[in-house]
Amino acid sequence: MFKRLYLFALLAAALACKAAPSHPIKVRGGSDLQPDEKQMLVSRYIAQMITTQNYKKVALNDSLSAVVYTKYLKLLDENHNYFLASDIQSFEPTKTKLDDDMKNGDLNDIFYIFNVYQKRYEERVKYSLTQVDNNFDFNAKEVFTYDRENLPYVASEAEMNDIWTKRVKYDLLNLKLASPDMVANRTKLKKRYTDLLSQSNKLTNQEVFQTFMDAFTTSVDPHTNYFNPFNASQFNMEMSRSLEGIGATLQLTNDYVTISSIVPGGPAFKSKQLDVSDRIIGVAQGKDGEYQDIIGWRLDNAISLIRGAKGTLVKLKILPKAAAASDKPKIVEIVREKIILQEASAKKEIRTYNSNGRTIKIGIINIPAFYMDFEAYRNGDANYKSTTRDVRLILDTLKKANVDGIIIDLRQNGGGSLPEAINLTGLFIKSGPVVQVRDTRNRIEVEEDEDPTVSYAGPLAVMTDRFSASASEIFAGAIQDYGRGLIIGSQTYGKGSVQSEISMDKVIPTSIKDQIMALIGSGPAKPTKTNLSDFGQINLTIAKFYRVNGSSTQHKGVTPDIGFPSLIPADKYGEDTEPSAMPFDTIAKSNYTKVGSFTAVIPKLTKMHADRMVNSAGYKYVLNSIADFKKRDAEKSISLSEADLKKQRDEDEAKSLEQSNMVRVALGLPALKKGQTKPKNEDLDFNKVEAGQILTDYILMDGKLTNAGTPVKPINKDR
Repeated sequence: MFKRLYLFALLAAALACKAAPSHPIKVRGGSDLQPDEKQMLVSRYIAQMITTQNYKKVALNDSLSAVVYTKYLKLLDENHNYFLASDIQSFEPTKTKLDDDMKNGDLNDIFYIFNVYQKRYEERVKYSLTQVDNNFDFNAKEVFTYDRENLPYVASEAEMNDIWTKRVKYDLLNLKLASPDMVANRTKLKKRYTDLLSQSNKLTNQEVFQTFMDAFTTSVDPHTNYFNPFNASQFNMEMSRSLEGIGATLQLTNDYVTISSIVPGGPAFKSKQLDVSDRIIGVAQGKDGEYQDIIGWRLDNAISLIRGAKGTLVKLKILPKAAAASDKPKIVEIVREKIILQEASAKKEIRTYNSNGRTIKIGIINIPAFYMDFEAYRNGDANYKSTTRDVRLILDTLKKANVDGIIIDLRQNGGGSLPEAINLTGLFIKSGPVVQVRDTRNRIEVEEDEDPTVSYAGPLAVMTDRFSASASEIFAGAIQDYGRGLIIGSQTYGKGSVQSEISMDKVIPTSIKDQIMALIGSGPAKPTKTNLSDFGQINLTIAKFYRVNGSSTQHKGVTPDIGFPSLIPADKYGEDTEPSAMPFDTIAKSNYTKVGSFTAVIPKLTKMHADRMVNSAGYKYVLNSIADFKKRDAEKSISLSEADLKKQRDEDEAKSLEQSNMVRVALGLPALKKGQTKPKNEDLDFNKVEAGQILTDYILMDGKLTNAGTPVKPINKDR
């Protein structure tokens, strides 16, 4: 008791609260999750950082609180399938109170709302289990409304039961269309619902806090994000494209942590003792560590135990895939290593085009992200993983293959490391400014490529789509501004902000942090040498970047020189769809020298492209796909009549097969028959093929840039 009293006194002093935290509100019938002291502390510090250090100055007041409240409810129950209208009414007093809660480190209101949600969620799943054995009439002309986002919250439990009865009927009908065995279908559906309950019971206060922080930070700015300790580890792993562990991907299957794939060349692969579908039931650290039983654990907690620093030993109790649960497990000892995630790294391919009697070879480099292993770089590892290093090596191999031109494919590339965007640009220009960065004090710094060497000087194109963002837009914008290459595709996302990854472990004073950790230390110990932080990480927006021509990519993105119809709906995805996004603006140009201009050739290339598209099956397929998406997106309900639903699905399947075969034939591939499986690794990327054809057209024009060496002077040198 003394420890708890002392801890709250310590928190009170650390947080300097103006108001005492409210008392937890109990919710009967659910897990009744509660915040811990670390989360209380983190919320207070993040509230301070966002209001004082974020690039976008936002007051933490009742107005923002209402926005956060609305977003939090949407994250929990976007389709109004769980909360009752009476629940929402009970939450109303918190609508303008969340700002004060954050300042005070008081998370009781936040957890109360979540606990009500979890209770309603489990009530719905349990109710669904009672309906599975109903003798449904699948001939009735009945409709299930699955998208209720714009409908009011349900007023009564009876009305909610009616909605969920239809949902169960829809789930069963889906299974019935696949198999007439209704006994097996009902068994399968019961298991699905039971698994949902099991997963709900595994939720911890980490999920509650993460969900609310997502609502809070993105209400301020779409790209300021808090990550709890596990999510911070995942984010940093994605950024570095590497991890330290056993080299296996895991999934949760029937409460067992199961191996879903093994990384070639990794420790698990080299041990030859593990196979896909093996189950890990126990984990111990080092030679003398005690085993922890992980059956029924949440996947992220199990991964935290299994992953660890390279050179350390982990012992695993394994139930082979064919073994019964009662069989004796085998023991596997593995020394962790650093694993490079090659499948998420830059990759190359070469496509050949025949035009006007000439054969043109186009090298295509797909870059999924701008990644860099910061830790390895700081430690002086000469072989640290980075986008620029990988692409430089690929360029060397493509030049040896005598390609005539190169495409950098940035579609679906959401960005990443800002230095990597600058360094990658430097592979294609001699030297000069690449991006301008304005900080919270309105100071502008010009980030330059200072390396005069050029890795590739030939014909170049960059492919973009709506999900090309941030560092992708810096690179594409610089290539366009310098006149170095053609930009082909659709308008990019429009993310023109810069984030800094800040560990909360370093923000919170050591004296407070250590005392709280010492007092809390009653839970299971972390694995030795874990990479997990104690308090998580915030990616804080600290600056805004601008192209060397002075234009921001914020909100507007990069407009391609030759546009393709966007398969990604621009009215649903993009910075200009985010209510909390910063506006577009401009600053003075940098002092840079253009290497050329495509102004004279773009109209001709565009016409050649358009002429091809008139009779192109692939282009028609793209347009049809866009139209089909818009039609499906507008639908809110679906028939529960078996005959009607089967007819609709048969028609959709036939149409999909017809359109798919159109593009297959256009790409020189054989048409498929109904039920025939598409061959693995088959590439039906029509836009990529057409981008290569556009670059081929340019090369056959002799590929000469005009107006080379045109200097662009800054409008205002006094910045």
